[in-house]
Amino acid sequence: MLRLRLPNAKTVRLRVSFSAVVFKAVADICKVLNIRRPEELSLLKPSSDYCKKKKKKEKNSKEPVIEDILNLESSSTSSGSPVSPGLYSKTMTPTYDPINGTPALSTMTWFGDSPLTEQNCSVLAFSQPPPSPDVLADMFQPRSLVDKAKMNAGWLDSSRSLMEQSIQEDEQLLLRFKYYTFFDLNPKYDAVRINQLYEQARWAVLLEEIDCTEEEMLIFAALQYHISKLSLCAEIQDFATKSEVDEVEAALSSLEVTLEGGKADNTLEDITDIPKLADYLKLFKPKKLMLKACKQYWFVFKDTSIAYFKNKELEQGEPIEKLNIRGCEIVPDVNVSGRKFGIKLLIPVADGMNEVYLRCDHEDQYARWMAACILASKGKTMADSSYQPEVVSILSFLKMKNRNSSPLVASSLENMDMNPECLVSPRCAKKHKSKQLAARILEAHHNVAQMPLVEAKLQFIQAWQSLPEFGLTYYLVRFKGSKKDDILGVSYNRLIRIDAVTGVPVTTWRFANMKQWNVNWEIRQVAIEFDQNVSIAFTCLSADCKIVHEYIGGYIFLSTRSKDQNETLDEDLFHKLTGGQD
Repeated sequence: MLRLRLPNAKTVRLRVSFSAVVFKAVADICKVLNIRRPEELSLLKPSSDYCKKKKKKEKNSKEPVIEDILNLESSSTSSGSPVSPGLYSKTMTPTYDPINGTPALSTMTWFGDSPLTEQNCSVLAFSQPPPSPDVLADMFQPRSLVDKAKMNAGWLDSSRSLMEQSIQEDEQLLLRFKYYTFFDLNPKYDAVRINQLYEQARWAVLLEEIDCTEEEMLIFAALQYHISKLSLCAEIQDFATKSEVDEVEAALSSLEVTLEGGKADNTLEDITDIPKLADYLKLFKPKKLMLKACKQYWFVFKDTSIAYFKNKELEQGEPIEKLNIRGCEIVPDVNVSGRKFGIKLLIPVADGMNEVYLRCDHEDQYARWMAACILASKGKTMADSSYQPEVVSILSFLKMKNRNSSPLVASSLENMDMNPECLVSPRCAKKHKSKQLAARILEAHHNVAQMPLVEAKLQFIQAWQSLPEFGLTYYLVRFKGSKKDDILGVSYNRLIRIDAVTGVPVTTWRFANMKQWNVNWEIRQVAIEFDQNVSIAFTCLSADCKIVHEYIGGYIFLSTRSKDQNETLDEDLFHKLTGGQD
């Protein structure tokens, strides 16, 4: 038996094979819990800081702490024995309402052997009530990149068994989405998966595991408030209208493209006519040590490069400068209430990264240029089918940021049935009086009040995905030849060397340029070779080097997935890419 703490903070107890490798054990666990794409998840040992906080709370508590555990002991995930399919079957009618995520009652009899009863399924597929401010205050909140790096030290080795890693009977582990590439999300089958993903994003925001602005925090709070209200409502519709289904599927399509989890259907593009953007924007380069305002230039965005000229009339001549956006870090610099629509470009150069700021005049201009920059950083042009969905996604997020001071907000203040401090991080809650915070959350809620439940969860996930830090997993490392420690950020398509003190990115290396990577087990050093004779090597200080190596290989493995193939995973390929051998 094993106790698993899920992203929604619920604990389940179920039978797991302690002799199967973790990769297989997680796949079996996900079958029982009805979570597709188990390769995106893994098991994590709670960090020492998490355990210290928990023990301190138990020690100070006058009442005995009773853990709310969902027992799925009747399930068997032992390797080699039949595994219950959960509530998912590709060949049958959808098992969930595509909008509100509730199990379709008529399908329950098809899976009578499943340990997931209708009640248990609802526990996993529905959002939990917001935590109290006291609960939030008692939980570990990272205050630096080094703190965030410590949180990632406990990932289990996917190529070894639980027994080999000294996991004990009835020990508690965390089941988490480890890789930030969410493939083939489908509300018809993925009510549990989408909800658990939403919950992981929600806790990351509340505990400040990922940085966001106050404006963004209020959007997340409004979406949480809306989702909580719908989840608690006893009269949620059993069936969705076709138009509602279309809306959610459109949102999903956009989400999939922006998360790089899948490829939208490509239509045949006229490759001789790649679109371009041309407009007046403002430019600012902070490294020039000049305190002057942004200067306006005529910008032309074509292929994956941006050129700028003194004015429109000089476009046919030589540009002042041409910026290659491929491989850049793209960071939004937006404050909707302050009418600030900026794009920060971190451009790799020989000795680090150059910062360039572009300032747009309004939402539409920002959405077009930001979408083009995001695609270009991945080597794609505006001819790619994902460009328009990306523009729509950005505009949708900006719309949510618009504040609406209306009489309805004032009247709703009296009826707000949740503590607003439950919906934001403790640090944000301390900055505002409760009534002021409630008013601002309700203003933001006005923009999302008509969203169906699953669409609201998807919007939350998408807003989380749009944050600059999204998808970065941090480790404290020492690069070969360096005299100081650095932070290594691992993402789905790149590695980033970050200054541990300032948090400023120093260098980026793309997986697309990687030739090979391996581990020298004697000195516990990860070595990576890139194109153009670029080589790096580092030792891991905050975790075992195998964990970092597995992250890199795991993302390479996930990039090979395709909608054309069935859901059977090539486990041998995964172990080959993540095993750490030459």
